[in-house]
Order: sequence, then C-alpha cells, then structure tokens
Amino acid sequence: MGEIATSNRQITLYYIANSVRAKQTLAYAKAEGLAIQPIDILKTPLTGTQIAELATRLGLEVKDLVNQDHPAFAKKFETLELSTNDWIKMIQHNPEIMKQPIALRGDHIILVETPTDILKI
Repeated sequence: MGEIATSNRQITLYYIANSVRAKQTLAYAKAEGLAIQPIDILKTPLTGTQIAELATRLGLEVKDLVNQDHPAFAKKFETLELSTNDWIKMIQHNPEIMKQPIALRGDHIILVETPTDILKI
C-alpha cells in the first residue's frame, strides 16, 4: 500500500494553481459535478515517496514526470542523466517543472492532457 490515500468517491487532483490546463480542468470537473480534492503542489509539497508513487502508478519513470520543455527547467538545467533520487529531489525543489495535472481516483490515475480527460477517471 502506498503513501497516497485514495478514494473511489472523489478525485484527487495534483496541480499547480497558475497552470492554464489545471484551471480549465478544475472548472470542467466542477461544471460536471465531480467531487474534487485539489492539491496545489506549490503550496503542499509532495514527498519523495509520493512523487515516486505517482510515477509508478502512471507507469512512468520519475524523470518522465519532469516537463523538460518548461521554461524553469530550460533556465536552470539541461537534459541530464540522473538517478531516480536526483530526479525526485529536482521535482521537490522545483515543483513547477513536474508534469501536471495528475488526477487520481481509487486505483485509477491519469496525467491530464486536456480538461475533458478528467472524465476518463
């Protein structure tokens, strides 16, 4: 069992509040009447274990959670080959570079690409 608590009754949405996609996803979910527990990862930092668990549940490596096209990544880093722990630390210290929003309900998880993806969960 992982560190992240899940519920089949509501969707936990990991997001960054100033993200356009996240704002649209939240608005769409509320318009559809979905029960959402929003977690702004800039205000509520994720632990290393939570980051690793999200990646595993998504079927990704931790480095694949990093948006290497994000301006904050390009400004501070270059394409790197790092250990999983180093990628986790990078996300923890620079949460804005993590791909998001991520929606989780029960055993189902998705990386939201478009606001309507929230209906898939």
